Amino acid sequence: MDNLHYIRLAMERAGSFTAVPGVGGVLMGGTAMAAAWIAASQSAASRWLTVWVSEAVIALLLGILFAARKSARAKMPLLSAPGRKFIAAFVPSMAAGALLTFVLYRDGAVAVLPGVWLLLYGASVVSGGAASVRIVPLMGACFMAAGTLALLGPRDWGNPLLAVGFGGLHILFGIIITVKYGG
Repeated sequence: MDNLHYIRLAMERAGSFTAVPGVGGVLMGGTAMAAAWIAASQSAASRWLTVWVSEAVIALLLGILFAARKSARAKMPLLSAPGRKFIAAFVPSMAAGALLTFVLYRDGAVAVLPGVWLLLYGASVVSGGAASVRIVPLMGACFMAAGTLALLGPRDWGNPLLAVGFGGLHILFGIIITVKYGG
């Protein structure tokens, strides 16, 4: 019995994190599109930021819910060794993004937030994706490209690029992950 336990642990540690949720990604993309539309009509930076921070919380909850659902269907604990590796690689850039959001808002540099968010979210996805299926790091690289464009392009591209990135890329890659990797 101990040998079976050891074999299972070894296989789990060597595996990849396959609970990246395709359906959840599509839903996250849909809520991001709605957030972009709502945020575009906000005249005050604080209200624009409130829309996007609310969207981030909604997306986080959707991501966790659908990752747990996909993990349960695969009969693999969400916090398996590959899952813990994914989280450990994903969280640092996200934490940096949260801190920078506070600092940049405080300092009146709200216009750079879309680029910072897309770039750091992309970095999180690339890093976490190293413990996942191949398409996940590619998705992260696309977010990083959108973030780079938002930082280097005209400032009024920020909100539309958030729609393209958090909306369009999540929908596109969510569909691909759903079809190729089972939801």
